[in-house]
Amino acid sequence: MIRVYSDSSGLVLEQGGDFRRPGSSLAFDDLFTAPDAAALTQAAWTTGRPATAPAALDAPIGRQEVWAAGVTYLRSRTARMEESKDAGGGSFYDRVYHAARPELFFKSTPHRVAAPGTPVRLRGDSKWNVPEPELTLAINRHGQIFGYTIGNDMSSRDIEGENPLYLPQAKVYDRSAALGPCLLITRDPLPIDTGIGIAIHRAGVVAFTGTTAISQIKRSFAELAEYLFRDNRFPHGTYLMTGTGVVPPDTFTLRSGDEIRITIEPIGTLVNTVA
Repeated sequence: MIRVYSDSSGLVLEQGGDFRRPGSSLAFDDLFTAPDAAALTQAAWTTGRPATAPAALDAPIGRQEVWAAGVTYLRSRTARMEESKDAGGGSFYDRVYHAARPELFFKSTPHRVAAPGTPVRLRGDSKWNVPEPELTLAINRHGQIFGYTIGNDMSSRDIEGENPLYLPQAKVYDRSAALGPCLLITRDPLPIDTGIGIAIHRAGVVAFTGTTAISQIKRSFAELAEYLFRDNRFPHGTYLMTGTGVVPPDTFTLRSGDEIRITIEPIGTLVNTVA
């Protein structure tokens, strides 16, 4: 496996704790359009020159759209039903959880994605906002999963809970998504016991922590990718957030200045503050 980072000078490859710059021009778009990203990245590593770990990271994205899946974990289903009960929309989420067709929705264009170490935002017209830590699939133009990163699907729970048709407003706005710290490229699927952890720090104190494992997801990653690519083309490939199994309690909402840390090994830790 090779981790691919991005900074102001281009891509940086890391394998076994060693860092290299690709020997030839290489961009994220190349990885998403290549028939074999693992082979392409290994070749770039072999011919690369020694480098140091990048200090300031860009988001690991080129021209890819970011999509997301919802209600893939039981905890997410329960949270969605709780937030929507007053509007009578809770049953929608229970039906989606058990349905053959998954919930898939557009999340972000590249320019809306926050890089590691940069702020994510809260909607100005929302009073109940949470981060959603998600394993995120890198899917090439042919619909094949070739890598993974960490995603933060920022969500305005009060807006979505008011009416399920408000989902795009609750999910899609400037810097409502974060990706990073790298793109992990591997031919091997992640172990089912791979953990997803989140810690939110407020004024130096832990305000919330939670963990889950990808074994708790109801749907397979291949199934989610297959549905996303039905009657749809992604000439530059795409990212797909796979849903969350960690949801803060109803009494919790993010505040400006909070620090969000999402960890998925072996990808790393994605850190963002709240603007």
